[in-house]
Amino acid sequence: MIGIFDSGIGGLTVVKALMEYLPGYDIIYFGDTARTPYGTKSSETVKKYALENTEFLLSKGAKVIVIACNTASSVAMESVAENFDVPIFEVITPAVELSINTSHKLCIGIIGTRATVKSGIYEKKIKELNPQAKVYSRACPLLVPLVEEGWLKKPETNMIVKKYLHPLKVRQIDTLILGCTHYPLLKNIIQKKMGKKVNIIDSSIAVANNVKAFLEKHKNLDNMLSKKGRCRFFVSDVTEQFEKTATSMLKRKINLEHVSSG
Repeated sequence: MIGIFDSGIGGLTVVKALMEYLPGYDIIYFGDTARTPYGTKSSETVKKYALENTEFLLSKGAKVIVIACNTASSVAMESVAENFDVPIFEVITPAVELSINTSHKLCIGIIGTRATVKSGIYEKKIKELNPQAKVYSRACPLLVPLVEEGWLKKPETNMIVKKYLHPLKVRQIDTLILGCTHYPLLKNIIQKKMGKKVNIIDSSIAVANNVKAFLEKHKNLDNMLSKKGRCRFFVSDVTEQFEKTATSMLKRKINLEHVSSG
Protein backbone atom coordinates (compact mmCIF):
# COMPACT_ATOMS: atom_id res chain seq x y z
CA MET A 1 0.00 0.00 0.00
CA ILE A 2 0.98 3.61 -0.58
CA GLY A 3 0.35 5.56 2.63
CA ILE A 4 -0.51 9.25 2.51
CA PHE A 5 -1.19 11.68 5.33
CA ASP A 6 -2.23 15.30 5.61
CA SER A 7 -3.64 17.62 8.24
CA GLY A 8 -7.06 17.34 6.65
CA ILE A 9 -8.76 17.26 3.30
CA GLY A 10 -6.02 18.81 1.13
CA GLY A 11 -4.00 15.62 0.80
CA LEU A 12 -6.83 14.11 -1.21
CA THR A 13 -5.44 16.12 -4.14
CA VAL A 14 -2.37 13.85 -3.85
CA VAL A 15 -4.61 10.76 -3.64
CA LYS A 16 -6.37 11.86 -6.81
CA ALA A 17 -3.06 12.43 -8.63
CA LEU A 18 -1.70 9.04 -7.52
CA MET A 19 -4.89 7.35 -8.72
CA GLU A 20 -4.30 8.93 -12.14
CA TYR A 21 -0.55 8.24 -12.40
CA LEU A 22 -0.55 4.85 -10.64
CA PRO A 23 -4.00 3.40 -11.37
CA GLY A 24 -4.86 0.26 -9.47
CA TYR A 25 -2.35 0.69 -6.66
CA ASP A 26 -3.79 0.22 -3.17
CA ILE A 27 -3.83 3.46 -1.17
CA ILE A 28 -4.34 4.23 2.49
CA TYR A 29 -5.03 7.81 3.54
CA PHE A 30 -5.04 9.49 6.92
CA GLY A 31 -6.52 12.97 7.31
CA ASP A 32 -5.80 14.45 10.74
CA THR A 33 -9.03 16.44 10.75
CA ALA A 34 -9.20 16.65 14.56
CA ARG A 35 -5.91 18.57 14.69
CA THR A 36 -6.10 20.61 11.50
CA PRO A 37 -4.66 23.05 10.52
CA TYR A 38 -0.97 22.22 10.98
CA GLY A 39 0.13 25.58 9.59
CA THR A 40 -0.58 27.40 12.84
CA LYS A 41 1.20 24.85 15.07
CA SER A 42 4.79 24.89 16.35
CA SER A 43 7.47 22.88 14.54
CA GLU A 44 7.81 20.46 17.46
CA THR A 45 4.07 19.78 17.49
CA VAL A 46 3.99 19.16 13.73
CA LYS A 47 6.97 16.77 14.01
CA LYS A 48 5.13 14.84 16.73
CA TYR A 49 1.99 14.60 14.60
CA ALA A 50 3.97 13.53 11.51
CA LEU A 51 5.72 10.71 13.39
CA GLU A 52 2.41 9.49 14.83
CA ASN A 53 0.72 9.62 11.42
CA THR A 54 3.53 7.71 9.74
CA GLU A 55 3.52 5.04 12.44
CA PHE A 56 -0.24 4.62 12.00
CA LEU A 57 0.01 4.20 8.21
CA LEU A 58 2.83 1.66 8.55
CA SER A 59 0.78 -0.30 11.08
CA LYS A 60 -1.96 -0.56 8.46
CA GLY A 61 0.38 -2.02 5.84
CA ALA A 62 1.85 1.00 4.04
CA LYS A 63 5.29 0.37 2.49
CA VAL A 64 5.74 3.85 1.00
CA ILE A 65 4.86 7.10 2.76
CA VAL A 66 3.84 10.36 1.10
CA ILE A 67 3.74 13.42 3.36
CA ALA A 68 0.94 15.24 1.57
CA CYS A 69 1.22 18.32 3.74
CA ASN A 70 3.57 21.19 3.00
CA THR A 71 3.82 22.22 6.64
CA ALA A 72 4.82 18.71 7.73
CA SER A 73 7.11 18.37 4.69
CA SER A 74 8.90 21.60 5.58
CA VAL A 75 9.52 20.90 9.27
CA ALA A 76 9.18 17.14 9.82
CA MET A 77 10.62 15.37 6.76
CA GLU A 78 14.03 14.75 8.33
CA SER A 79 12.51 13.41 11.57
CA VAL A 80 10.26 11.00 9.68
CA ALA A 81 13.11 9.80 7.44
CA GLU A 82 15.38 9.26 10.45
CA ASN A 83 12.79 7.25 12.37
CA PHE A 84 11.37 4.98 9.65
CA ASP A 85 13.18 2.77 7.17
CA VAL A 86 10.80 3.07 4.23
CA PRO A 87 10.78 5.38 1.17
CA ILE A 88 9.44 8.78 2.25
CA PHE A 89 8.19 11.37 -0.22
CA GLU A 90 7.33 15.00 0.49
CA VAL A 91 5.55 17.54 -1.69
CA ILE A 92 8.08 20.40 -1.67
CA THR A 93 11.08 19.11 -3.65
CA PRO A 94 9.06 17.89 -6.69
CA ALA A 95 7.24 21.25 -6.90
CA VAL A 96 10.52 23.18 -6.64
CA GLU A 97 12.14 21.13 -9.42
CA LEU A 98 9.13 21.58 -11.67
CA SER A 99 9.04 25.34 -11.05
CA ILE A 100 12.72 25.73 -11.97
CA ASN A 101 12.28 23.62 -15.11
CA THR A 102 9.23 25.52 -16.36
CA SER A 103 9.83 29.15 -15.29
CA HIS A 104 11.03 31.36 -18.15
CA LYS A 105 11.98 34.43 -16.11
CA LEU A 106 12.98 32.55 -12.94
CA CYS A 107 10.61 34.83 -11.07
CA ILE A 108 8.77 32.44 -8.78
CA GLY A 109 6.01 33.03 -6.23
CA ILE A 110 4.96 30.76 -3.38
CA ILE A 111 1.77 30.70 -1.37
CA GLY A 112 1.47 28.55 1.73
CA THR A 113 0.60 28.37 5.40
CA ARG A 114 2.41 30.59 7.91
CA ALA A 115 4.55 27.66 9.07
CA THR A 116 5.62 26.72 5.54
CA VAL A 117 6.45 30.30 4.55
CA LYS A 118 8.24 30.96 7.85
CA SER A 119 10.41 27.85 7.35
CA GLY A 120 11.86 29.37 4.17
CA ILE A 121 12.16 25.85 2.75
CA TYR A 122 10.99 26.77 -0.76
CA GLU A 123 13.40 29.70 -1.10
CA LYS A 124 16.25 27.53 0.17
CA LYS A 125 15.57 24.67 -2.24
CA ILE A 126 14.97 26.98 -5.22
CA LYS A 127 18.20 28.90 -4.57
CA GLU A 128 20.13 25.63 -4.24
CA LEU A 129 18.99 24.62 -7.72
CA ASN A 130 19.39 28.08 -9.25
CA PRO A 131 20.89 30.97 -7.25
CA GLN A 132 19.72 33.43 -9.94
CA ALA A 133 16.04 32.80 -9.24
CA LYS A 134 13.95 35.52 -7.65
CA VAL A 135 11.56 34.13 -5.05
CA TYR A 136 8.59 35.82 -3.38
CA SER A 137 6.50 34.15 -0.67
CA ARG A 138 3.10 34.92 0.75
CA ALA A 139 1.39 33.30 3.73
CA CYS A 140 -2.31 32.67 3.16
CA PRO A 141 -3.63 31.43 6.53
CA LEU A 142 -7.32 31.75 5.69
CA LEU A 143 -7.30 29.47 2.65
CA VAL A 144 -7.08 26.11 4.47
CA PRO A 145 -10.13 26.82 6.69
CA LEU A 146 -12.07 28.01 3.63
CA VAL A 147 -11.28 24.78 1.77
CA GLU A 148 -12.06 22.63 4.83
CA GLU A 149 -15.45 24.38 5.07
CA GLY A 150 -16.14 23.73 1.41
CA TRP A 151 -16.29 27.44 0.57
CA LEU A 152 -14.76 26.89 -2.87
CA LYS A 153 -17.17 29.06 -4.82
CA LYS A 154 -18.10 31.70 -2.26
CA PRO A 155 -17.57 35.39 -3.17
CA GLU A 156 -15.72 35.84 0.14
CA THR A 157 -13.16 33.23 -0.95
CA ASN A 158 -12.72 35.02 -4.27
CA MET A 159 -12.08 38.28 -2.47
CA ILE A 160 -9.59 36.78 0.01
CA VAL A 161 -7.65 34.98 -2.74
CA LYS A 162 -7.42 38.22 -4.72
CA LYS A 163 -6.09 40.11 -1.68
CA TYR A 164 -3.47 37.44 -0.91
CA LEU A 165 -2.24 37.23 -4.50
CA HIS A 166 -2.01 40.98 -5.19
CA PRO A 167 1.57 41.45 -3.84
CA LEU A 168 2.78 38.55 -6.01
CA LYS A 169 0.99 39.86 -9.07
CA VAL A 170 2.71 43.22 -8.60
CA ARG A 171 6.08 41.39 -8.64
CA GLN A 172 5.17 40.05 -12.10
CA ILE A 173 6.01 36.46 -11.27
CA ASP A 174 5.70 33.97 -14.13
CA THR A 175 5.37 30.85 -11.95
CA LEU A 176 3.34 30.27 -8.79
CA ILE A 177 3.84 27.26 -6.51
CA LEU A 178 0.76 26.16 -4.61
CA GLY A 179 2.65 25.49 -1.39
CA CYS A 180 -0.21 23.68 0.32
CA THR A 181 -2.08 20.62 -0.91
CA HIS A 182 -5.38 22.29 -0.06
CA TYR A 183 -4.77 25.01 -2.65
CA PRO A 184 -5.30 22.94 -5.84
CA LEU A 185 -8.97 22.92 -4.85
CA LEU A 186 -8.84 26.69 -5.44
CA LYS A 187 -6.71 26.38 -8.57
CA ASN A 188 -9.29 27.82 -10.96
CA ILE A 189 -9.77 30.94 -8.84
CA ILE A 190 -6.01 31.35 -8.37
CA GLN A 191 -5.32 30.98 -12.10
CA LYS A 192 -8.01 33.52 -12.92
CA LYS A 193 -6.62 36.06 -10.45
CA MET A 194 -2.99 35.59 -11.58
CA GLY A 195 -3.77 35.52 -15.31
CA LYS A 196 -3.19 32.94 -18.03
CA LYS A 197 0.50 33.75 -18.45
CA VAL A 198 1.38 32.60 -14.92
CA ASN A 199 2.25 28.91 -14.67
CA ILE A 200 0.59 27.30 -11.64
CA ILE A 201 2.62 24.48 -10.03
CA ASP A 202 0.43 21.84 -8.40
CA SER A 203 2.59 19.88 -5.95
CA SER A 204 0.16 16.94 -5.90
CA ILE A 205 0.86 16.20 -9.58
CA ALA A 206 4.60 16.75 -9.12
CA VAL A 207 4.87 14.29 -6.21
CA ALA A 208 2.73 11.67 -7.98
CA ASN A 209 5.17 11.80 -10.89
CA ASN A 210 8.09 11.33 -8.49
CA VAL A 211 6.51 8.31 -6.79
CA LYS A 212 5.78 6.74 -10.18
CA ALA A 213 9.37 7.30 -11.39
CA PHE A 214 10.77 5.86 -8.14
CA LEU A 215 8.68 2.68 -8.36
CA GLU A 216 9.65 2.19 -12.00
CA LYS A 217 13.32 2.17 -10.90
CA HIS A 218 12.74 -0.02 -7.82
CA LYS A 219 10.91 -3.06 -9.15
CA ASN A 220 11.44 -5.12 -5.99
CA LEU A 221 9.48 -2.60 -3.94
CA ASP A 222 6.92 -2.14 -6.71
CA ASN A 223 6.27 -5.88 -6.77
CA MET A 224 5.60 -5.80 -3.02
CA LEU A 225 2.82 -3.22 -3.39
CA SER A 226 -0.71 -4.57 -3.73
CA LYS A 227 -2.55 -3.46 -6.85
CA LYS A 228 -6.18 -4.37 -6.32
CA GLY A 229 -7.49 -0.80 -6.59
CA ARG A 230 -8.45 -0.66 -2.92
CA CYS A 231 -8.49 2.62 -1.03
CA ARG A 232 -9.02 3.17 2.70
CA PHE A 233 -9.67 6.57 4.20
CA PHE A 234 -9.02 7.22 7.88
CA VAL A 235 -9.72 10.49 9.69
CA SER A 236 -9.22 11.60 13.27
CA ASP A 237 -12.59 13.38 13.20
CA VAL A 238 -15.44 12.35 10.90
CA THR A 239 -17.10 15.36 9.33
CA GLU A 240 -19.90 15.57 6.79
CA GLN A 241 -17.96 18.17 4.79
CA PHE A 242 -14.92 15.89 4.44
CA GLU A 243 -17.04 13.05 3.09
CA LYS A 244 -18.88 15.37 0.71
CA THR A 245 -15.71 16.98 -0.66
CA ALA A 246 -13.85 13.65 -0.91
CA THR A 247 -16.70 12.01 -2.84
CA SER A 248 -16.88 14.98 -5.20
CA MET A 249 -13.10 15.09 -5.77
CA LEU A 250 -12.44 11.39 -6.23
CA LYS A 251 -15.69 10.56 -8.01
CA ARG A 252 -16.30 7.50 -5.85
CA LYS A 253 -18.18 6.56 -2.70
CA ILE A 254 -15.96 7.24 0.30
CA ASN A 255 -16.20 5.24 3.49
CA LEU A 256 -14.53 7.21 6.29
CA GLU A 257 -12.99 5.19 9.12
CA HIS A 258 -12.48 6.97 12.42
CA VAL A 259 -9.24 6.66 14.35
CA SER A 260 -8.18 8.64 17.43
CA SER A 261 -5.21 10.92 16.84
CA GLY A 262 -2.29 10.98 19.26
